[in-house]
Amino acid sequence: MQIGIVGFPYSGKTTFFQTLTGASIDAGSMHKRDANQAIIKVPDERLEKLTAIFNPKKKINATIDFVDFAGVQKNDTNKTAFDTAFMTKVRTNDALIHVVRGFEDDSVPHIEGSINMLRDIRTLEDEFMINDLAFCESRLKKLDLDILKNKNKDQALKEKAVIEKWFDALQNETPLRALDFNDEEEKLIRNYQLLTAKPLLIALNLAESDIDKAADISKHLNEEFSGTNIGIEPFFAKIEMELAELDDEEKEIFMEEYGLHESALSRLIRSAYSLLGVISFFTVGEDECRAWPIKKGFTAQEAAGTIHTDFYNKFIRAEVICYDDFMQYGSFAACKEHGVFRLEGKEYIVNDGDILHVRHG
Repeated sequence: MQIGIVGFPYSGKTTFFQTLTGASIDAGSMHKRDANQAIIKVPDERLEKLTAIFNPKKKINATIDFVDFAGVQKNDTNKTAFDTAFMTKVRTNDALIHVVRGFEDDSVPHIEGSINMLRDIRTLEDEFMINDLAFCESRLKKLDLDILKNKNKDQALKEKAVIEKWFDALQNETPLRALDFNDEEEKLIRNYQLLTAKPLLIALNLAESDIDKAADISKHLNEEFSGTNIGIEPFFAKIEMELAELDDEEKEIFMEEYGLHESALSRLIRSAYSLLGVISFFTVGEDECRAWPIKKGFTAQEAAGTIHTDFYNKFIRAEVICYDDFMQYGSFAACKEHGVFRLEGKEYIVNDGDILHVRHG
């Protein structure tokens, strides 16, 4: 899973990436490269608790690949430039995080000359819509030509109906992520990688003085941008940078002083993970406790296949215990006694937090 981080220069985008990943980036390096990339562990308190119980040799978190793209610049006509190269690189990601500047700093002026989060969010969204519209228009011309030449006509007619639906939505300023897709449309959208179809997390980089107002600011913007596969979360880059330099005990004291219950970055990672439509199941034991990311709706057999291909091909049954039940009763034996230890077949839909042991041939 890969998530792209986008935004205007001086929005705190690269600070967000550095704090998130622990990566060290030289000042000005983003002018020399297109993107920085790192893989991070997804925080999961459930995995921590299971690890404390089983004391395994290894603990393996689910991971996400984050890519920090160079900030959008002004072009020769002093307009914000979203060139084809930028759009092409962004398109390859499974989801996007748009870091939006909400803090004032006279020493680092905003590229547009003022702080306006609503404007910045709309600017990027509008550019994504224009890019998707151009693709749909081009694709419709190609399909019309295929139909005229009687080239795969039936398939071309089916696809044309779908692309026209997308085109109409975009013309009405509706991002594609807000639409419901059937299985065939899902395949098309994955193939074409349209930008407004991608899950989007808007990360509001606010000033320390806005901590008490963060919920209200988020609520206001949610009213403007609420919908399917989009989320808005506040964070405070300056605070997160300071937190990253502290040990666990110092972090608790520091966060308590600011009235924070957890790192905003941990919350943002979970939100991004959720927006991808991903859940985690667990495998546990003395050798390893591990969180396995799967798409929501995966069957037990499909989940088994993420562990090993043979587990999918030779799947027999899955032993399943809900995480909450395991934590309540404390052991496999106790779960069996209380009737919460189950044997499920290949069509069982795995739930977030299920603990699985796969029986296979």
